[in-house]
Amino acid sequence: MHAAVGDQLHIHSSRVGMVDQKGIITEVRGTDGEPPYVVRFEDGHEGLIYPGPDCNVEHVSRAAR
Repeated sequence: MHAAVGDQLHIHSSRVGMVDQKGIITEVRGTDGEPPYVVRFEDGHEGLIYPGPDCNVEHVSRAAR
């Protein structure tokens, strides 16, 4: 998985009735865009994330950043 600052991390819910989580990647701590990522979620909290198989990165174009 590769990401850049400004990309969106989407964590899909694993249970019925739970909502997906989305957040903006604010820092990439791995080399060459690799995890871990610091993510600011929609509810305002931030966390260090090692994405699992239930995650995907939605890339934002460089012009939009």
